[in-house]
Amino acid sequence: MEGAKEGDAAAMLRGQAEIWRYMLGFADSMALNCAVELRIADIIHSHGGRRVTLAQIARSIEGSPAPDLPYLSRVMRLLVRRNIFSVHHPSNGGDPLYSLTDLSRWLVRDSEMNLVPMVIMQNHPVQLAPWHCLGQCVREGGIAFQKAHGVEMWEFAGDNPKLNKMFNDAMACTAKIIMKAVLEVYGDGVGLVGSVVDVGGGTGGVIAEIVRAYPHIRGINFDLPHVVATAPAYDGVEHMGGSMFEAIPTADAVFLKWVLHDWGDEDCVKILKNCRKSIASSDQKPGKLIIVDVVLHDRDDGGGSGDLFEDIGVTFDLLMMAHQSGGKERTEAEWKVLLEQGGFPRYNIIKIQALPSIIEAFPQ
Repeated sequence: MEGAKEGDAAAMLRGQAEIWRYMLGFADSMALNCAVELRIADIIHSHGGRRVTLAQIARSIEGSPAPDLPYLSRVMRLLVRRNIFSVHHPSNGGDPLYSLTDLSRWLVRDSEMNLVPMVIMQNHPVQLAPWHCLGQCVREGGIAFQKAHGVEMWEFAGDNPKLNKMFNDAMACTAKIIMKAVLEVYGDGVGLVGSVVDVGGGTGGVIAEIVRAYPHIRGINFDLPHVVATAPAYDGVEHMGGSMFEAIPTADAVFLKWVLHDWGDEDCVKILKNCRKSIASSDQKPGKLIIVDVVLHDRDDGGGSGDLFEDIGVTFDLLMMAHQSGGKERTEAEWKVLLEQGGFPRYNIIKIQALPSIIEAFPQ
């Protein structure tokens, strides 16, 4: 019995430590945001891969003639513990030397593939405020973003050009990463069609990647008028403004990347029915719907799937709860119901080396 009590006490102690870790988990995000704001990864990268001292980092911080070295040291200590940077302590007792890791290489702005705009967006005060409303949403329903800011996210972004740009930049940076993974696995599935409309395509980065890989494709970037108004010109891409709840331009394939998770089931069915109407299909040339979105595992505990992004998918579900009107991530069973109701009874799920999966669906 004494051993059992000692075991219980040890388990409770571990539990206490875990609660402290989760309680202060926001500090990781803030330290990460601090590193992005100060461009620490860029500074280290600018030294050509060589390790650098804290003083060298401090001297390169823009807009700060006299950075506080003790503060910087404390931030770096946490980031090193999180493996975002690494530190080397010279045997001769010299200053610690810092270098990049596989994590911080995603924070180098000069890199074609980086997550800097997403880090900036997710840690912006406007985006953080709705998280404080989750409990209120559980008690009384409603939309967290609207409770925090008085309007829903899309209306807020439409009235705030800076936030709109921040959101579009974040979507564009993830589009590059995801589309690389999509085209590596599903290139033939895209390349065999003659035209593709990217619904909710933002400023056109995704459809531009598709057309660049397959120049024969006629690409249409379709989004709200205030979004496409800021879109740059791309060869082979036509920008069209409108609402996916009203009508979608006709194409052989409709592409939806991280769109349906922003909406509740009823709205998703409306969007899917409009997708079905827009697909140009014949017996000789069947059209299709290509969804790139998270597919959650059916078990809440993940079921030992071994998926690197499984836990991130569950977190994204709460992100949707915080920011969108009825948005959520879905299991395969939930996707099946939506697709059938929207007019797509046949589908395949294709895993890629990224957070979302590909759902290839076919109309009746």
